[in-house]
Amino acid sequence: MSAGGKYSVGYFVNWGIYGRKFPPSLIPVDNLTHILYAFANLKADTGEVFLSDTWADQEIHYPGDSWNDQRKNLYGNFKALYKLKKDHRHLKVILSIGGWTYSPSFHPIVINPALRSKFVASSIRLLEDNGLDGLDIDYEYPQNDEQARGYVQLLRELRQALDVHAQRKGANYRFLLTIAAPCGPDNYKKLHVREMDQFLDFWNMMAYDFAGSWDKVAGHQANVFGGPINASQAINWYIAQGVPRDKIVMGIPLYGRSFMNTEGPGSSFQGIGPGSWEQGVYDYRVLPLPGSYVFQDEKLIASWSYDYQKKEMISYDNEQVGRWKGDWIRREQLRGSMFWELSGDKGTAREGMEGGPGKDPQLGRSLVAVVKEAMGDLDRSPNWLQYESSQFDNMRAGMP
Repeated sequence: MSAGGKYSVGYFVNWGIYGRKFPPSLIPVDNLTHILYAFANLKADTGEVFLSDTWADQEIHYPGDSWNDQRKNLYGNFKALYKLKKDHRHLKVILSIGGWTYSPSFHPIVINPALRSKFVASSIRLLEDNGLDGLDIDYEYPQNDEQARGYVQLLRELRQALDVHAQRKGANYRFLLTIAAPCGPDNYKKLHVREMDQFLDFWNMMAYDFAGSWDKVAGHQANVFGGPINASQAINWYIAQGVPRDKIVMGIPLYGRSFMNTEGPGSSFQGIGPGSWEQGVYDYRVLPLPGSYVFQDEKLIASWSYDYQKKEMISYDNEQVGRWKGDWIRREQLRGSMFWELSGDKGTAREGMEGGPGKDPQLGRSLVAVVKEAMGDLDRSPNWLQYESSQFDNMRAGMP
């Protein structure tokens, strides 16, 4: 197995199995090196990390799963992902803790040593029980210096605990620790990046949501250059703080953001379109919407669609921008690409998913595949398969 290739990291969301009809079996494993499983929740009062949907995570039965167990067995997405790991030894699964909705619970935890201790112990337990390769902290965002310093302590304690866990198992394996890193200056300038970096395996840059419903004018949401905020500025700031280029993974959106009643980028807008699953946000797989025209800007590395009848602009990355971003990642010697989130990609039929405006798929290739081809060969270092201390009988036995 060749190590040292590019990382291709994709978020798999546990709610994707419902309306979006996106189970683990649809994950494009050959185009990915890491799956970030989103999201585990956390208790602000105790520090405990816990699964946000145990039915999806551990219980749903997929084709081939038995219903007449005498033992305590793991099912759900985690069993399906473990089986993918067995069949694709380069694929690593990392539990992502937090996310935008659950992040406020981090604030009291990071500044309290007792709560941090509970956080660390409970997250290691989840890793071992469910057959995972690492942990990802998605804390959006420390509000002050006390929380930013507490964040460093949390990462330090997690790194130590993961290493101790590997030693205890007799595992010659480095369990991974990563974070979702902000790309807006108001948020990243609060972080103690140099201290954080010594505990992290790689940084997933959230290089999207640069523009949206909260703005005064329609804009590009994931541009590499130009505009008030861009990916290159953020990434270069982290590099200037001492983060090595080969630990930086650039986020790419598998969705577009809508602006209504506008003339396009830089113009005022009023309102946002209906979206696919939430107002103003369309899955990449449904773009460009019928009746719209696509534009791209090579200088900014950005693309968008525009409907002259509806006066709707949608900022999203098309295939050309995917190639440009893959090329840029390669030229800048960054580690790879990260995608939020896999159910939004093209290339997989969705059995039983409702159709209609904003949900009907459009022709085109998987953006994950396009970016991968432009970046270069993927890392092939092996995952870990032995979880002898799992609470689940079938996980302890390696899912025979």
